[in-house]
Amino acid sequence: MKIPVIDVGPCFAGAPGALEAAATELRAALEGVGFFIIVNHGVERDLIARTFAEARRFHAQPADAKLALRMNEHNNGYMALGRYAVWTSDVNANDKPDLNEAFFVKRERGPDDPLVRAGRRFAGPNRWPAAALPGFREAVLAYTDAVDALGRRMVRVCAVALGLPPDHFDAAFAESQFSFRLTHYPPVAAEQNQFGIAPHTDANFLTFLAQTDVPGLQLRLPSGAWLDVPYVPESFAVNAGDMLHRWTNGRFKSTPHRAVPPVGRPRYAIPFFLGPHIDTVIACLPTCEGPGAPPAFPPITYGDYLHWWYDANYNAAVQNDAR
Repeated sequence: MKIPVIDVGPCFAGAPGALEAAATELRAALEGVGFFIIVNHGVERDLIARTFAEARRFHAQPADAKLALRMNEHNNGYMALGRYAVWTSDVNANDKPDLNEAFFVKRERGPDDPLVRAGRRFAGPNRWPAAALPGFREAVLAYTDAVDALGRRMVRVCAVALGLPPDHFDAAFAESQFSFRLTHYPPVAAEQNQFGIAPHTDANFLTFLAQTDVPGLQLRLPSGAWLDVPYVPESFAVNAGDMLHRWTNGRFKSTPHRAVPPVGRPRYAIPFFLGPHIDTVIACLPTCEGPGAPPAFPPITYGDYLHWWYDANYNAAVQNDAR
């Protein structure tokens, strides 16, 4: 089985029939392997390179500087090495912490933002290194803006792939609830049943991973075998998460994947996890149910799902005794 490569350039340029063609390819990918790779996506090469450079710069700081930004109750900030795994995974009995450290960012919101004023979780402040890393905040926000815009384009392709009008998801993603992660995988030896990131499925709608030539990401095939995600220069690897799986009544796969520790050199990853507004109700889409396919999941808001998932897997309190 191969991971499809989809050229989204003609679709984004508005070429006749290109949206439908891209939607057909996306539908086949997400009903089949659950992953695809996009090229000609429109995110500038230099912006991607700069963001990888910022990930390296952040993680090169002394431990004390990173721990000063440890994760807050909104799950923004620094997460130390060996402090978590996806404990709720039904893919693998994950019993050892993952071998990566990460810095998390969500949508930047001002004090007058309605969700901030209401004290909503996951809408709280990002944690930024101030004088220590000049230009870091600006570079990261430029990247999240660019990939968020890419995501809004891709959800239109998803809508058409599901037999819906292109604008079906527009309102839900006009102010997306995303999480962006700058991850460092050191080249360390793993114990038995230990990984860079243990086998899991993502909790969100779509994940966008700018690719590098350092291998590590693998997905699980229906046979149980693990397949390396191939490196395609200047591309994003994209996969569906549990929210898209749930919204489509299981039609689109949220495929298990993992990252193995790198060998001989570090690996950096900058995954962008796209989700809808936190008050969006995730309920079976009309084109994904029928007499033989009743809704398999009860409706739930994205915010309620995030509360459960983060507390079970990324509880910020676990970071409190990190040294």
